[in-house]
Amino acid sequence: MVKHIVFWRFKDDAQDSSKSENMAKVKSMLESLPPQISEIIDLEVGENFSGREIACDMALYSTFESEEALKAYAVHPEHVKVAEFIGSVVSEGRVVDYHI
Repeated sequence: MVKHIVFWRFKDDAQDSSKSENMAKVKSMLESLPPQISEIIDLEVGENFSGREIACDMALYSTFESEEALKAYAVHPEHVKVAEFIGSVVSEGRVVDYHI
């Protein structure tokens, strides 16, 4: 099993939308992926409520059967569409992938 965790900081405005609007859109887009991509075992998206300076705005926590399944997810056309949008509205991202 593999965990795939991503953290993002969003731009204040992008794609003619506010930070909060883009965060809501990204959350919705990500949560729509499990029925479309069979490799996803579990997927959770959370918006940060901490006011700490070191905090990110959003986290993705997902589970896959294997590294191969994670790689298949990464290139799946539906994921690619979401990733492209995310890339246009975030200022920073971090990822951790590990075996469990």
